[in-house]
Amino acid sequence: MAHTKPATIQLNSHDNVVLALRCIPAGTPIEGGFVCCSPIPDGHKIATREIGRNEPVRKYGHIIGFASRPIHPGEHIHTHNMGMKDFVRDYSLS
Repeated sequence: MAHTKPATIQLNSHDNVVLALRCIPAGTPIEGGFVCCSPIPDGHKIATREIGRNEPVRKYGHIIGFASRPIHPGEHIHTHNMGMKDFVRDYSLS
């Protein structure tokens, strides 16, 4: 019986992204009920829900940036739609 490697992984239940565990072609259904809007490179982030402009992007349960424009489920998240700005950081482990 062959086991298929999952396409993505969510690192923390509070994250609004998953990570691609391999290159994912556009149109690929992803567990969680969304479809990749464009090709996603291995190791890159994919939105799991709507992320509004200036809303935090969360990975590892922590803010890693802010949406520079609205991001839709299944969209690739990278420098073209996420940026940094000042905010209060909480370095506690969750």
